[in-house]
Amino acid sequence: MSDNLRSETRDETRAGIASGLGAYLLWGVLTAYWKLLDQFDAIDLIGWRVVTALVLLSALVAAQRRLRVVGAALRNPRMLARVAAAAVVLLVNWTLYVWAVVNEHVIETALGYFIAPLFTALIGVVVLREQLRQLQKVGLAFAFAAVLVLTFAYGKPPILALAIAASWAVYGLLKKQVSLHPLESLTAETSVLALPAGAIVAWGILRSDVMFQGASGGDVALVMLTGLATAVPLLLFAHSALRLPLTLIGPMQYLVPVINFLLGWLAYGEPLVTARFIGFVLVWVGLVCSFVDTLRRNERVRPA
Repeated sequence: MSDNLRSETRDETRAGIASGLGAYLLWGVLTAYWKLLDQFDAIDLIGWRVVTALVLLSALVAAQRRLRVVGAALRNPRMLARVAAAAVVLLVNWTLYVWAVVNEHVIETALGYFIAPLFTALIGVVVLREQLRQLQKVGLAFAFAAVLVLTFAYGKPPILALAIAASWAVYGLLKKQVSLHPLESLTAETSVLALPAGAIVAWGILRSDVMFQGASGGDVALVMLTGLATAVPLLLFAHSALRLPLTLIGPMQYLVPVINFLLGWLAYGEPLVTARFIGFVLVWVGLVCSFVDTLRRNERVRPA
């Protein structure tokens, strides 16, 4: 491998890691954002989220004179099928997550995102034939142990958490199969969802218990900014997914449940029982293994 090619590979990896970390940190903090909107119905929030995201993304694509690319993708039956599949899975994940946060299930969302990297890495190995290195295996083993501990501590089958985990892992796989720029891909996905989302928004405006009745100006502003809050981390994630294997993206996803876990415990008063604390520690051990493996791998690709 030439020095220039090694340098480009290293730069691409660093860019992917930086954007991936940024995406997951923002997703973790967004739990607090959605919690501020818990007086609204979750389905209404999803409708506004899709519509406002589409407006923002369309403006960005238009500014780059790339609307024709999005239109061409949506007219291509094969590409449309892939985009639509990703859009539906993304909508499922959004709905489950927002519903859980506004209905005081933050710890269960944390459990879901603890499980998601296991699903992601498993898909990477089984579907994409990616290879796990030794430290990655150790990290996943600790993560699997943490999931078991947290599942038993929760005291019931974590159906909501499993659904959140599965939908997010599948979305990551589908994004690998959409050969569009991240901005264009997200615009296409929200375009597919525009009709049902628009119907939800219209119904929320027309029905008797109007969504914004009694809401403050700040609450309305937060709802209108859901598109921005949605688009930024998704763009960062899409940028990362195109540059990193799923077995490397997987460990980064633990940042979201760690942040959610801390928010549920420290900000929202959910109890920190011993079993949950043990699971939390196991996750961090797995993260340390993953980061050490990443550092070693980056050392190997450096030019002599």
